[in-house]
Amino acid sequence: MIYIEPELLERVNTWLTPAFDNDTQAHIKKLIATNPKELKESFYKNLEFGTGGMRGVMGIGTNRINKYTLGKNTQGLSNYLYQSFPNKKLKVAIAYDCRHNSKSLAKLVANVFSANNIQVYLFEDLRPTPELSFALKHLDCHCGIVLTASHNPPEYNGYKVYWQDGGQLVPPQDAEIINEINNLDYSEIKFEANETLIHYIGKEVDDVFIKASIKNGSFNTPQQAKDNLNVVFTSLHGTSITIIPETLKQAGYNNLHIVKEQAEPNGDFPTVASPNPEEPEALKMAIDLANKVQGDIVIGTDPDSDRVGVAVRDFNGELTLLNGNQAMLMMTDFLLKQWQSHGKIKGKEFIGSTIVSTPMMKVLANAYGVECKIGLTGFKWIAKMIKDFPELDFVGGGEESFGFMVGDFVRDKDAVTATLLACEIAAQAKANGSSFYNELIKLYVSHGLYKERLISITKKGIEGAQEIKQMMIDFRKKPLSVINNSKVVKIEDYQSSIAKNPITGTEEHIAIPKSNVLIYYTEDGSQIALRPSGTEPKIKFYISANTKLESVSAFIETEKQLETKIDAIINDMKLN
Repeated sequence: MIYIEPELLERVNTWLTPAFDNDTQAHIKKLIATNPKELKESFYKNLEFGTGGMRGVMGIGTNRINKYTLGKNTQGLSNYLYQSFPNKKLKVAIAYDCRHNSKSLAKLVANVFSANNIQVYLFEDLRPTPELSFALKHLDCHCGIVLTASHNPPEYNGYKVYWQDGGQLVPPQDAEIINEINNLDYSEIKFEANETLIHYIGKEVDDVFIKASIKNGSFNTPQQAKDNLNVVFTSLHGTSITIIPETLKQAGYNNLHIVKEQAEPNGDFPTVASPNPEEPEALKMAIDLANKVQGDIVIGTDPDSDRVGVAVRDFNGELTLLNGNQAMLMMTDFLLKQWQSHGKIKGKEFIGSTIVSTPMMKVLANAYGVECKIGLTGFKWIAKMIKDFPELDFVGGGEESFGFMVGDFVRDKDAVTATLLACEIAAQAKANGSSFYNELIKLYVSHGLYKERLISITKKGIEGAQEIKQMMIDFRKKPLSVINNSKVVKIEDYQSSIAKNPITGTEEHIAIPKSNVLIYYTEDGSQIALRPSGTEPKIKFYISANTKLESVSAFIETEKQLETKIDAIINDMKLN
């Protein structure tokens, strides 16, 4: 007889009651009899909201994405909406991506909202995540949902919640909603749809969104410069194919080559190991096409079209993938230049970034006389900055994980407008006898060369989660005093909200919400941040080093020196 822990058995038995359909119950009984390990993985905890909403493997159980976990989320959210907006006619918007079951799960979520007498605007087909953020505000909705697991593997799906301002949930609302969900019984979920309250939306919202993207992402680039820019684009089997080609066309970029093999939305992502534009391999087909058609710039987006990867030609004419920090710096600098040239910088502007992104964002802000606000990982925190400081104008901002936001018309990372902005930068640079890459190196000459690298260590399952937890405990209990022969001069612990100088013992309070992040600062200016991923079974190490860059011609040698330094830090911390 198979032994099942009492707490686990209690969870499992709940799913063997009449509140659950016969197929679900039969599947669970089969797991009990044949696969106790999978049973435990499926039920050992409730699926949690992380950095980018709730993501998980699709399947049966409390730790899986399925009809009942999403139904419970939606019922709890419906209850919370009634508490938050009493006596209001409630409205929600729902979008979904290309993943398996996304369309049916989106309809299920719509059904539950409508069963609670809430008016629903459901996209008729897959759409980019940033369009949901836009549509929510455009249609004056109270909240929005996107069914997506971003760039996670094919077996995943997810549930992102957006609030009235178009940004994702932040404290204290997230905890209040989670509490509402946890206090629900599965039998309380209302699954019976009121179809009269479900409205399908599509082209009418697309048209307005595209116009807004062009308004925010284009900057007086001459048509000849646009015609001379040879663009290669891949949607990596995702949602951006529905919007980005049309946006570029309407903005005047007609010299566009699309990777046809990756243009068909497909939740299996058959041509890539991972549909993540952060991975150079994901853009291989696009780069091969660019080499065939002499492309100037390659752009690839993740499945829900919020992340964007940009590859440009280096000094040797080879296509090289920019990292997220480099793309963010170029986009931010370009926007600040535009604001400056139009006399719009008056001391009440800000850019946004995150604690694990390049420190060069602060340097850039100082150079233009604007503020740089730094938040936790995730664009919900940048959206919160906009909400919390209405007296300030938001220029743009991003994070190292290939996300950027142009202005505040969308309150999340937005690969649609960022793609257009990248083309504007490249077209203007080429028209002026320069290039995107050359302008980046000139930026380093002006402000210093900052080099970053991300090390991700994957630890799957229950044991993996425990290993990651223990690694963070060890780095806290036995903090490093020297990294690569350089003294640690500050340790920021965002879990305890304390920044400590280990040499003097002095401490300062960190005025940012608590999070499981540690950042080490060394005497030579290096910075190492440690953070368990909020969306994947990984622990991430963000390493940054910097030095002065004397000239464009000195870039390659100086970059090698920083790469060697980062290698030494990785070896010293035993991360390889």
